[in-house]
Amino acid sequence: MLTFTKHLPSNPDAIVSFTLPMTADDRTRSRHRFETNTGEKLHLSLPRGTVLRDRDLLQSEDGSCLVVVSAKPERVLTARASSPLLLMRAAYHLGNRHVALEIADNYLRLSPDSVLQGMLEKMGLEVTEEIVPFQPEMGAYGHSH
Repeated sequence: MLTFTKHLPSNPDAIVSFTLPMTADDRTRSRHRFETNTGEKLHLSLPRGTVLRDRDLLQSEDGSCLVVVSAKPERVLTARASSPLLLMRAAYHLGNRHVALEIADNYLRLSPDSVLQGMLEKMGLEVTEEIVPFQPEMGAYGHSH
């Protein structure tokens, strides 16, 4: 089993052995066992608090292998608003609930939650369920909780 202990920033020129698709939740785990699409078993042993992003690299303990992380498509809610102000209000209310949130100029994306979906719809946002890569904000101090 390969053990990955080093987190490296994205590098489009890197020569990688394989891609590791990971959900947003998976990308917050610093100690975990995974299996690749090809059946390769690997173990993450990264510093606690490491949060991986799409296209980040992982280096094996012995330095012999590089893996690229990919944001795996997953079920999410995508909320769109009729105005930027309404979108900001929704982000404010979700932030007060410490919801992991992907923020873009024309949508907010979060994990499925029927209560939050109802709140957003009541505020006047259009909420749709999708299966797409989910990349929530890391937080103001570069970590999540």
